[in-house]
Amino acid sequence: MAGGGHGRALAELLEGLKRRSGHSYERIGAKAHLSRSTVHRYCSGASVPAAFGPLERIATACDAGRDELSALFRLWERADAARGDVASAPSTPAPVPEPKARHPIGWWPLVASLVMVTLVGASAVPAAEPVARTFHAPMWTDLPAPVGNEFFGVTANSETGLMPSFGVGAVRLWDSGTRWQNLEPERGGAQWSTLDRLVDGAGRAGLPVLFVFGGTPGWAAPGGPPSAYPDGSRAAPPDDLADWDTFVGKVVERYRGRIESYELWDMANHPKYFTGPVERLVEMVRRASRIIRAGDPGAVVVCPSMGQLGDPAARLVLERFGELRGYESCDAAAVKLHPGRMADPPETMLALADEVERSFHRTNGHANLWSTGTDFDVPLQPPVDPALAADYAARFFLTGLYARFKRMYFYNWGSDRVPIVLQPAGGPPTRAAAHVGRLGRWLDGAKIRSCGAGTRAGLPENLWQCRFERDGEEFRIAWAPAGAARLSAPGTVELLDGTRPENGSGSVEITGSPALLKP
Repeated sequence: MAGGGHGRALAELLEGLKRRSGHSYERIGAKAHLSRSTVHRYCSGASVPAAFGPLERIATACDAGRDELSALFRLWERADAARGDVASAPSTPAPVPEPKARHPIGWWPLVASLVMVTLVGASAVPAAEPVARTFHAPMWTDLPAPVGNEFFGVTANSETGLMPSFGVGAVRLWDSGTRWQNLEPERGGAQWSTLDRLVDGAGRAGLPVLFVFGGTPGWAAPGGPPSAYPDGSRAAPPDDLADWDTFVGKVVERYRGRIESYELWDMANHPKYFTGPVERLVEMVRRASRIIRAGDPGAVVVCPSMGQLGDPAARLVLERFGELRGYESCDAAAVKLHPGRMADPPETMLALADEVERSFHRTNGHANLWSTGTDFDVPLQPPVDPALAADYAARFFLTGLYARFKRMYFYNWGSDRVPIVLQPAGGPPTRAAAHVGRLGRWLDGAKIRSCGAGTRAGLPENLWQCRFERDGEEFRIAWAPAGAARLSAPGTVELLDGTRPENGSGSVEITGSPALLKP
């Protein structure tokens, strides 16, 4: 059995989906663009494919639901890790006989147990566990595009009105006492003091504000399930969308010209944040977009953020939202681009960025992508070593540029209950904050031209580099996600700590701490 015990469970789930569908291997193969024998090999556990795509197509052909796709994906991850580097099944294996039909079985108990096993296993992974050091890094070159100060954003988890003091370019309000439930705990009883304080503070600091809608008040959806927050908010959409229209209109009227952009829901593809059908979400977005554009034509409308996009079931919600033309109502699309854990190298985000890009290509997507945070379990993750955290914080933004996102919001600012702390509200900036601030100064007024990594880009195998220009002068930023590498640097070199290493030999050693290289 390929993939050991996980491979066996994977095959059992896949075979069960096949039996439930009533389709033959041949019929499933035709729908999934696979041979009949290949489908049988995967369903019988004779082999585990090197990529999840074939299994996803088989399951979709069998009308698998979101939870079933999630369970299948997690079992494939474990089976793939267990069996080592096994190639996918041959395209023309020997034919196998169709087994006799058996009675379908109920799969929801098994799916629930598989998801529970996955969650328990994930929570038990120690922070010090090593991660894979092989990164997917496509090379690209394009016309120079500005890197605005607002690219360097943070999510503010503070109600104080204090703002970052280390030179970020934008602030996002979430976990800051500004959910709908917090602002309107009773119908018609708006309480604006916290949002006033935050918007005023951002205005004094010259920071554009991204306001996030979410957290339906209990009075607007009394029968809805509770949200992820203990404030009485609901994960359901409001029962009457007129209540939604009224609240959106009040916010826009009060903060016209002071709030730069509006994110129309947070984590809209997760049941702890939104449980309504995607059709309802699209209608809410259309209505809110019309209200915002009528009330404040200069504001930026950002579609609801989608998270956990490494999970194919979560990506299905994003794609369904696009199929319903939801993204046509927005100026930007929000997703959660982040490492699996904050202790993982930021460069691992590129694999997720590729999945996101493929999802947008399969539907009516969006070219203006914003990353508006991370997963909701981040406060439960252990702290990252301060020196490593400083490099990772800067490389989070560099990887976002590499992935060609238009804006990145680091989670978070204002709290010290996260693995990488930038600055507690009222406290001094950390080393990580200083690195982010210096990176922002390096790129102030710059345009990005290209990014590349490894030998395909004419670099050492483990070296990454992005090229920029400013006022007719070219410069580059280089870093090595794993180990170190020497790079030709005939000009000046500056590190994120402000030091300038000697490069009399015309070359410099590049490590995980990004370096600025000027001619």
